[in-house]
Amino acid sequence: MPSLTSPFTTSSPFDNRTEGQALDQTAFRAALLAKGDYYHTHHPYQVDMAEGRATPEQIRGWVANRFYYQVMIPQKDAALLANCPDADTRRRWVQRLLDHDGHGDDTGGIEAWLTLGEAVGLTREELWSQEYVLPGVRFAVDAYINFVRRADWREAAISSLTELFAPQAHQSRLATWPEHYPWIDETGYTYFRKRLGEARRDVEHGLELALAICTTLPAQQRALEILQFKLDVLWSMLDAMTLAYQLDRPPYHTVTQQRVYHRGLA
Repeated sequence: MPSLTSPFTTSSPFDNRTEGQALDQTAFRAALLAKGDYYHTHHPYQVDMAEGRATPEQIRGWVANRFYYQVMIPQKDAALLANCPDADTRRRWVQRLLDHDGHGDDTGGIEAWLTLGEAVGLTREELWSQEYVLPGVRFAVDAYINFVRRADWREAAISSLTELFAPQAHQSRLATWPEHYPWIDETGYTYFRKRLGEARRDVEHGLELALAICTTLPAQQRALEILQFKLDVLWSMLDAMTLAYQLDRPPYHTVTQQRVYHRGLA
């Protein structure tokens, strides 16, 4: 059972306040799952990819931009661990960081995403350079990472609950992409296969935390708001890609065809 005492604030909605009647665990779980209606798999960009309408440029654009999200996830998890005073939670949560960075014989999710990039025709150098990362994508991802760095660890954990909906997304890509996009090398699908099991494990832990932490109505309302914030991040990333790769309106398109986007500030 995670500690419910925050070292950072005395007015957290996750503390024992009783404003209104809290939902029982079944109803609260249902409310969390209902947020799946706003998961980014419902975005037209993702729908087009799933139904075979995406061009190679649109697939590559998604892979290159999503890579920025992938490389930032371990930093997000490290920030949560740094803020978390509960040893039991840290022992379980650290596995997420290892899943992405790799450990032992597991080369990790970032390496698997690099393989996906090569499978769709990008080079590792292009991905690592972040030259294709759109400002809107960078801003959305950075907003998420900065939220986790500054938030109560319990709020940070809640923000990861979009994992509830991830296994279905990975399974859909494995089922549809080989048929729709035979030009993609089969080795590229390693990431999606790898994440199927990992995401399901993370879902169990995330739900366990949410149900243990959110025992009052203010805490439950806050959790749903945080989850919506994370859904906003994922949706906004695809909005930026839609402008750039579907509507042919990348940033500065009225000024230059060059990618003059900033690549992060120290």
